[in-house]
Amino acid sequence: MISTTFDRHVVLIVDDMPDNLAMLSDALDDSGHIVLVATDGLSALERLDHITPDLILLDAMMPGIDGFETCRRIKQVRRVAHVPVVFMTGLSETEHVVRGFEVGGIDYVTKPIRPQEVVARIGAHIRTARMMVQARGALEHAAHAVIVLGGNGLPMWLTSKASQWLEKYYGPAAPASHKLPAALQVWLNEQLVRQRQGESLDQVAPLIVRQPQGELHITLSGPGQGHGVSLVLEEKPTGAAARPEDGATLPPTLEGCRLTPRESDVLLWLGKGKTNRDIADILGMSPRTVNKHLEHIFVKLGVETRSAAAVLARASTL
Repeated sequence: MISTTFDRHVVLIVDDMPDNLAMLSDALDDSGHIVLVATDGLSALERLDHITPDLILLDAMMPGIDGFETCRRIKQVRRVAHVPVVFMTGLSETEHVVRGFEVGGIDYVTKPIRPQEVVARIGAHIRTARMMVQARGALEHAAHAVIVLGGNGLPMWLTSKASQWLEKYYGPAAPASHKLPAALQVWLNEQLVRQRQGESLDQVAPLIVRQPQGELHITLSGPGQGHGVSLVLEEKPTGAAARPEDGATLPPTLEGCRLTPRESDVLLWLGKGKTNRDIADILGMSPRTVNKHLEHIFVKLGVETRSAAAVLARASTL
């Protein structure tokens, strides 16, 4: 059954071959998509000034600017940079495939085109892109500053607040740059190596970047092993270490112990006389996780018992 107009996805086909355009347009139209066409890279870019498709099907080899350059320019336009680009190419050599991914392509199909395969791939990529857009929208609405990393440790996308803070603390990025600031990437690479060697993300102390106007705390978050890892950014007033849960402050004499944000939370509640069960309920974690955090805290503080850690926490706040 054909989708209603409101549910139909928009696909922009960019190809200079009329036969390909006709074949793909018919196949996509029959499957319920709205099809737009452009016969070269420049006209495709012009169309993108007025519309935002759900996916772009792009011929790699065209007169004028080729598909690779067209894709590179598309990814420079923030409003449409998130749109998935699927290359159509008769070039199956590794260097051309790699180049397509390097300029921002998400997939490729080889010529001669098999319409059913193209329709199936397009459907899968549009569904994935829609979920990503919804997730990003939720994060933006919640005002979180998050950078989502790919399996290679490079950023896949980031929220607008994260972009603003990176520029504020590291300086302006190069136009259309999809890379992290060099100093941040070095730190991240070191943490990912330690993670692959078996170290938990909970053991990674946040990176703190200080400027006169404040501090940017950058924390690794995710399931680990290079999959689904993110950077969570939080801005704090200079010299402050307020915890968002209750506004408590990290004892100044413990700041050099390199406690993670979660470990600091656990220690602060421990110093207030809370049990493991209480801390678990307050911080939304299991008692076993609280106990694991305490083990790390004991090592970093050089103590052997929770009582000794609690005494240190209370003494440091006096």
